[in-house]
Amino acid sequence: MPTDRRGFLKTAGLVAAGVALAPHELVGEVSAERARALRSHPLRIRGRVVTDSGRPLARVPVSDGLQVVDTGADGQFELVSTGGRPFVHLTTPSGYQIATSRRGTARFFERIRDQGGGEMSVEFQLTPLESSDLRHRMLVLADPQTQTEEELGFLHAQTVPDVQALLVEDEGFETFGIGCGDIMFNDLDLFPGWEEAVGRMGVPFFQVVGNHDILYHDHGNAGVTDVFSDHFGPEHYSFNRGAVHYVVLNDVYWHGAGYIGYVSPEQLAWLEADLARVEPGRTVVLAVHIPLMQTGHLRLGQNRPSLSGTVTNRQAIYRLLEPYRAHVVSGHTHQQEHVFEGGVHEHIHGTVCGAWWSGPICRDGTPNGYGVYEARGEELRWQYKSTGYDPDHQLRAYLPEDDPEDEGRVTANVWNWDPSWTVVAHEGSDRRGALESRVLPDPLSVQIHSGPELPPRRTWVHPFPTEHMFVTDLELDPRQVVVEAIDPWGRSYAARPTSIREIEAWAWRAFPRAPTLPYRTRAPEERLALTTPSGPRPG
Repeated sequence: MPTDRRGFLKTAGLVAAGVALAPHELVGEVSAERARALRSHPLRIRGRVVTDSGRPLARVPVSDGLQVVDTGADGQFELVSTGGRPFVHLTTPSGYQIATSRRGTARFFERIRDQGGGEMSVEFQLTPLESSDLRHRMLVLADPQTQTEEELGFLHAQTVPDVQALLVEDEGFETFGIGCGDIMFNDLDLFPGWEEAVGRMGVPFFQVVGNHDILYHDHGNAGVTDVFSDHFGPEHYSFNRGAVHYVVLNDVYWHGAGYIGYVSPEQLAWLEADLARVEPGRTVVLAVHIPLMQTGHLRLGQNRPSLSGTVTNRQAIYRLLEPYRAHVVSGHTHQQEHVFEGGVHEHIHGTVCGAWWSGPICRDGTPNGYGVYEARGEELRWQYKSTGYDPDHQLRAYLPEDDPEDEGRVTANVWNWDPSWTVVAHEGSDRRGALESRVLPDPLSVQIHSGPELPPRRTWVHPFPTEHMFVTDLELDPRQVVVEAIDPWGRSYAARPTSIREIEAWAWRAFPRAPTLPYRTRAPEERLALTTPSGPRPG
């Protein structure tokens, strides 16, 4: 934490701003949690960060989730942890492997324990990479959200082999993944199924807390992430890859009767201390589950977003990110969207589970899938990868009879669109002009999700209007039309208008049934053996 008066006042202002934006029930709960923390006993943590050959590593940030200190030239650090902090963890530096558990989830932490006399010692060992990570790749898997063993089977039958194939095609990248929240759908006993999926995908994965990854109880936010932390460690932390600084925050706040999007004062104080070590102008990527901001309420004709659909104290986060080239990656909405707010480019992802494993698409028509980001130095490029499709599958075009407004026009869904894209129609060899963005439901979503008994697995799912639908009022021969979408880096994708019946058949082929994975039938010690990392198990 900052020790100078200016830094202290800045942090105090951020904390006050965060609390002021929360409901009155939340303010009382935050105060109670902080009071409990202050009553806990201090613990002195001494340790060092070294390579696996024993060479000390200097200037590596180490934190208890509130304070941040740096290792000295000898690789050693010391901090006095107060407030009952659960973990001590480091910011993995660029040029070193991401340490993992036996199943492949990132292992950059140790649980804080009094080893006697109010003292603890710890050593972190890091292995140098064999090649530079200036060019690296991040996979963002938002909302796997498996509720049953059958849905775990879908994850293993669809998403896992899709990621495996992507990695084989593009070998040579330093790659990691982020499970961007709602890894489970309330049944936290199924976390081992996700860990096994990570192990099969074969790259290190960091995890983000989602609103379905917590323990619901009626006495506030304390302890709601205990099961998540037993598996994955801290709720907020950072790491570096190449020239990019990555941060993970928990923006789900359970107040006893429900949740809101909110980042705690403790996390804001930690974030300020963490970013103080990042040179202004650098690229920073923040991963959260609930979007800082989204526009679904506007598309429904509502005046303001819900407290559970956006982060109520997002302005404090925007202020901290101001000095940087900042991107936010999030999920939660089961829709694909780009939002430009507060100087930040937010990428809200279509989901691994689509519309809660009810079929092959999200409720805005985006295929089930995940984000793929490539860093080249500080430049980021991104693409949405549709599960079961070639990477060039970036749009669908519909025949005039499937126009959602029944006006007989060619329509197209370009799900990863933002205003820097170009979407045009060609007729034969002639370029006929740009297509106009409209807020409309996707015709395939209308087909699959409309009606009191549809979709069969989740009858409460309904089509949701999106702004990445495109229409043309030109008089075109649909048999000669090609819709072309060009992304910000000049990559061109094309699709011919097709009947919705044929599109639906293609989409369902990417959604294979899968056998049940028998995690519940295994004895508890067998499930534990599946996921116990090398070294001490957290919790």
